[in-house]
Amino acid sequence: MGLRSFIAGRRTAALAAPEAKAAGPAFNGGALVFSGPGPGSASDWSERSYEAQARLGFMQNPVVYRCLRLVAQSVSAMPPLLYRGGRELEGHAILDLLRRPNAAMDRASFLETLCGHLLLSGSAYVEAAVLGGEVRALHLLRPDRVRIVSGADGWPLAYEYRAGRLVRRIAAEEAEDGGPSRLLHLREFHPLSDGAGFSPLGAAQGALELHNAAGRWNRALLENSARPSGALVYQPGDGSNLSADQFDRLKAELESGYSGAAAAGRPMLLEGGLDWKAMGLSPKDMDFAEARNGAARDIALAFGVPPMLLGIPGDNTYANYQEANRAFYRATALPLANRLLGTLGDWLGAFFEAPDLQLVPDLDRVEGLSAEREALWSRIGAAGFLTDDEKREAVGYGPRAL
Repeated sequence: MGLRSFIAGRRTAALAAPEAKAAGPAFNGGALVFSGPGPGSASDWSERSYEAQARLGFMQNPVVYRCLRLVAQSVSAMPPLLYRGGRELEGHAILDLLRRPNAAMDRASFLETLCGHLLLSGSAYVEAAVLGGEVRALHLLRPDRVRIVSGADGWPLAYEYRAGRLVRRIAAEEAEDGGPSRLLHLREFHPLSDGAGFSPLGAAQGALELHNAAGRWNRALLENSARPSGALVYQPGDGSNLSADQFDRLKAELESGYSGAAAAGRPMLLEGGLDWKAMGLSPKDMDFAEARNGAARDIALAFGVPPMLLGIPGDNTYANYQEANRAFYRATALPLANRLLGTLGDWLGAFFEAPDLQLVPDLDRVEGLSAEREALWSRIGAAGFLTDDEKREAVGYGPRAL
């Protein structure tokens, strides 16, 4: 019996018990069924909305929380560089805008929130506040407040942003003045939607539900003296039955005197004719710890985070922590940073009528890639057949200023 069917069976038994009690005043060979708490467990398996992902995943699951924060903070820690024609621009209005996108955010918090929206919902929205033809601020819109309005061809026609009773409509293509759209929509690949994005957490939904359910089940065991669910079966020798008052009194005494963590180890004194039948699986029978670790590894896999970075035991395919950290930056953080900054650079470049601008992360400031950077510099520095300018270009720098 798996954990999922086990929880469903306990919930069915808990719902069936009151119906048996109402059937009549006497109980022939009746049973008192004791199980762990099940409120919310049935609905948790099917919730997929952004609010449910945020609450059940980021706000209640430590693995999801750490994975998302690790990716978002790694991306936001990469300073942007602006290039035009292969030459770095040290001063530009786009860099000033990203340094302080709005009054409430700096660059790091802006990019971290942007990554959080993208990883939790599969979509992220950036709105440009334009005044006098100039972009004065950048604001992030919560994905659950944005609705995509599709045209007759199925492609996004506009976006509706709802905050309370206020509803604003933003064009998906050009603005009213003929400039670029005021809203930038970043989304993850979704195979079944033309407009919405698919969250990595959606692919790990089963593992998330299993991890959360296992945590609730473990807590229920601790609150009930670490014993699995069971039934107290009444088997009278003379053929008599428990009356309704006797049934209620026995059940109340067991719940008040022998349930909960405070009753752990307390001896139970019962009269004859009562027999305890275990109905659940013990943590040892279920291989409880491995089930939770397996679910945690699946969640980390969906976010592209090596389990070694999260301290999850088992299936560590990297020789050490440093190697796992480099793999995380190369396979997850760096591709996401390149995509976010590249899209932001193209979008903002249209406002400044400079489509040739290119926004990229500064890899020299990434501590996780310091070992690779030192190895590259050593190889290039030892190449005697290259000039100084060619060496600078090979490591990402422009020609030496005269």
